[in-house]
Amino acid sequence: MNEERKGFWRDTLYSFDRMEDKLRRHLASHPVIYALIGGVATVLFWRGVWHTADALAERDGWIGWLFYEPVSLVLSLIVLLVTGLFVSFFINDVMLMTGLKQEKRIATETKKEVEAEGTEVATLQSAIQDLKDEVDGIKDIVQHEHDLHHPDRRES
Repeated sequence: MNEERKGFWRDTLYSFDRMEDKLRRHLASHPVIYALIGGVATVLFWRGVWHTADALAERDGWIGWLFYEPVSLVLSLIVLLVTGLFVSFFINDVMLMTGLKQEKRIATETKKEVEAEGTEVATLQSAIQDLKDEVDGIKDIVQHEHDLHHPDRRES
């Protein structure tokens, strides 16, 4: 009986996973609708959490104490810090990495820095084109030499 229960939950989770994949693929082609659905669902989820916490705070005993605002603030802060979610939620990974590398945000770069990067990119593109031209020239020479030494194997 225990194996049947595991199979049921596994099959149920797999079905939800497939449904989620299909729905996500469909909604990806309609980003505004996708954002609206996601935004509304997120707000309703947190509204539900908030009202549940309020209802539990009104109860007597340890449940009421646990959901008393100052206690829930401290406990949730501890959980967020221990799991590492506090920093990653309030400061995303990109901001952390640019801070550690001492990089500037694009919005704070000076006009000169942006122009210099543009010039550098143009220089690299030019160098890549030069290399491509040289490789094409080498290919032509190799093909010509091949045709001279193997006239019976010319490509049609």
